[in-house]
Amino acid sequence: MLSPIVVVPEGADGLDPARQLAHRLNIPCVDQPPAHGLLLLVGRDGLALHDADAPREQPLRVDFESGSMGYRQRAGFRRDELLARAVGIKGGYLPSILDATAGLGRDAFMLASLGCELTLCERHPVVFALLEDGLCRAGQVPALAPVIGRMHLVAGDAAAYLDSAAALAPDVVVLDPMFPERGKSALVKKPMRLFHGLVGMDPDADGLLERAMAKARRRVVVKRPLHAPALGGLAPSLSYKGKAVRFDVYLTCGG
Repeated sequence: MLSPIVVVPEGADGLDPARQLAHRLNIPCVDQPPAHGLLLLVGRDGLALHDADAPREQPLRVDFESGSMGYRQRAGFRRDELLARAVGIKGGYLPSILDATAGLGRDAFMLASLGCELTLCERHPVVFALLEDGLCRAGQVPALAPVIGRMHLVAGDAAAYLDSAAALAPDVVVLDPMFPERGKSALVKKPMRLFHGLVGMDPDADGLLERAMAKARRRVVVKRPLHAPALGGLAPSLSYKGKAVRFDVYLTCGG
């Protein structure tokens, strides 16, 4: 169980934004980082989540400009990637997409880089703040601004959004429910332990699949561990399999 979160400003220029964020999230803001627990660090480099009990681990930050995501974007995302094929990108067709479990926005960023318009739903307030911060910083980079402009972030539960009048029927709904952990060896990178521990499992994922299938015009795509059972026990229309994950595709009436 992870400890409660506090907001910590990094330098004087982070003090006011830190206080504003703490007020918005209804969590404490402290001037000095405590020795234990989770810290939301606010500074010149944006927002980052850090575990004070693991001081040698890198903080978790949404960064679309540098690191692996920036490198892949500059190299050019490919249309033959599994997710791109699963959502149905082909020729001149670029589907409108609802990413119902946006998380850190990596899959959405890839699809937006390929030209798709996306709505991203994220219900966890801390994850939403991290993603919002990453999108804001990336949107100020001229080379990334057009991509970020195709990513529209919405705070709140995707099921409620799908049921609302504000939700236009997308061509595709993408679901990436949190995978059950199989032990530390299953985690790709240490900073992602923070994300797994913070968000927890998604026990309502089966119901979200039903809502998504009722709303999507063409298909619903579900990201699963390679050998995991189908979400809700519902056999997909087709699957695209990689080395560690697969994308199950459920065709709807227009698919």
